Order: sequence, then structure tokens, then C-alpha cells
Amino acid sequence: MDKPEPVPVFDGHNDFLLKLYLSGEPSPEKLFLEGNQKTHIDLPRARAGGFAGGFFAIFPPPVRNETPDKPRARHDAEAQLPPDLSRPDALASTLAMAAILFRLERASGGALSVCRSAADIRAAMERKSIAALFHIEGAEALDEGLDLLEVLHAAGLRSLGPVWSRKNIFAEGVPFRFPSSPDTGPGLTDAGRRLVKACNRLGILVDLSHLNEKGFRDVAALSDAPLVATHSNVHALCPHARNLTDWQLGAIRDSGGMVGLNFATSFLREDGQMNRETDLAIMVRHIDALIERLGEDHVGLGSDFDGAIIPGEIGDVAGLPKLIDAMAAHGFGRELIEKIAWRNWLSVLERTIG
Repeated sequence: MDKPEPVPVFDGHNDFLLKLYLSGEPSPEKLFLEGNQKTHIDLPRARAGGFAGGFFAIFPPPVRNETPDKPRARHDAEAQLPPDLSRPDALASTLAMAAILFRLERASGGALSVCRSAADIRAAMERKSIAALFHIEGAEALDEGLDLLEVLHAAGLRSLGPVWSRKNIFAEGVPFRFPSSPDTGPGLTDAGRRLVKACNRLGILVDLSHLNEKGFRDVAALSDAPLVATHSNVHALCPHARNLTDWQLGAIRDSGGMVGLNFATSFLREDGQMNRETDLAIMVRHIDALIERLGEDHVGLGSDFDGAIIPGEIGDVAGLPKLIDAMAAHGFGRELIEKIAWRNWLSVLERTIG
């Protein structure tokens, strides 16, 4: 008897492009096409796990002598953030990762498609092509006049987080602090306000996942688009600064926005620990809490593949069906599971990027 196809998953966040950028491989697209043991994502495992696509993040890493991992991949009670990043360094890495994304598309022979609209994503999913949404996490590469934003939008940029957890000219992010509220600093700068309005005008989704509470409040007051946190969890269940308080979740709900469940164990566990031995029931508990606070049409997945320590039972993108099975065992019906797995993301993207 043939094995049924896995439920497709459109994912709110991965750092696969960063892993390829840091790999040192002369042809990093081979890691994607042929499979590898260095990343959470590659084409063979994506097909096995039902990974239909998602937000492919470009994170400009710190410049230092050691391997520049993101601190969230080694969470502790308060991970030290790297120093501020210069615009030339951020510009170089941002453009390099964007080039990798477009080389992946070209080399894949149709197996991966860079998508510029919700209709593009639907079409890619129908032809079994991984639908890649061009996303930037941390806008250090952008100039204050936002000329580069226009250029990147023309190239395909459709989602942007103004900050990663370090501050920049637009805003301040939340530190990797446990326990802590996300109220950790000032809000948007004048340049940050202009950035949000420009994203609204261009149809670029503004991702709130790494933004502190005052910055979040500023975006909520300023933006005319649904509020979206692509990869965040429930602060009431895990009091990490990166997670969302009930007020933030209420603002997202009232805007018709969305939250993607982050698989990072330190954002899931009550003790805030980075521990692969984390039961999938904890993930389902966060999904339940998100549904309770947002409604079932506003919850999705935002794995943080290749950017975090995730539960060992999932392991990598091929393990996505295990989370689907855990939701089904919890009593979620097929319609709700499909909403969480992909339909809700397409709905919010239709209302933001078009």
C-alpha cells in the first residue's frame, strides 16, 4: 500500500540561506539539491517531510574571527549579543545570500521557485515546487533613505523584520533573556517609522518577531497591514523576551494578523532551556494557547530551521509529519491542521503582499 503524501507545510521562518552562506562550499546549491548532513533543509528531506516552502530569511551575521553563529542557536539565561553591524558588512552578506537564493532557483530546474505573491506560492505548491519567499531578518543593509528597499523589492523582497535582536538605525530588538518581558528598550526611530510606511506602500510584510515591545506598539499604531510575528511563541507559557505577551497577541488578533510557532526549544520550554529532549506535547500546548488567543485562522508554523536547536523528535525538515501527527493525536481535525500547516499563511500573505 502506498504511503499517503504528507500534509504540505508552508513555514514562517528558516535560516537555510545563512547556513549555505557560512558553509564555505564553492557551490552551496549542491547541498540543497543532493542532500547533506550540515543543514536542517535540503531537497530530498523537504520532499520527504512535505515542506512546501516558506520564508527564506537573510540574516546578516556579525563579523568576527570565530564562526558567526546566531546567538539564538546557543541560548542561555542571557546570551551575549554581538556588536552592532556596519552597513557595508551587512550589505555584503545580504546581497550574497540573496544571490544564493536566486542561484538555488536557477540550479533547481523548477524544484524551487522564488515567489512574489500568494498566487505565485499557490502555483508553486500545485506543481510541487518549493515556494521560497524572500525575507530579510535585520535591516542593517538598508540605507536611511530606503533606496535599497526599492531595489530589493523589485528583485523579489516580500517580507522584512526591521531588526534582529541587536539594535540598528530603525529600532531595537529583544535580547535573548530568560526570564524577561519584551519591554526592553525604546521604540522605532524616525527612520523605522519611515521603513514601516514604505513596507506598507510596497506590499512588504513587516515581521515583528525580534522587535521589542515599544517597537511593536509603534508598528501596531502606524501600520495599516495585519500584524505578523513569523516565528514567536506564547510568553505566558515560556517567559522568554522573544515570546509574545497577551497584549501583543491581542493586537495581532485585532489586526487580523498571524503568529508562526517557533520550534526553538528555549522559546518553548517553561525553563527556557536549549534542550533537544523536548516533547512535542509542549509545541502542541503553545499551538493551543495561540488558537485560544488568536483564533484558528491566525496560527501557523515558523520553525526556525537552521537557526535554532529544535526538538530532537523532529530533527529536521523531514520530521515535520511528526508534528502533524502530534496535532492529529491531540484532536485537531484535518481542516484545522491544514490551516496551521499552510492555509493561514497564504491568507495573511494575500492580505499583505498581494
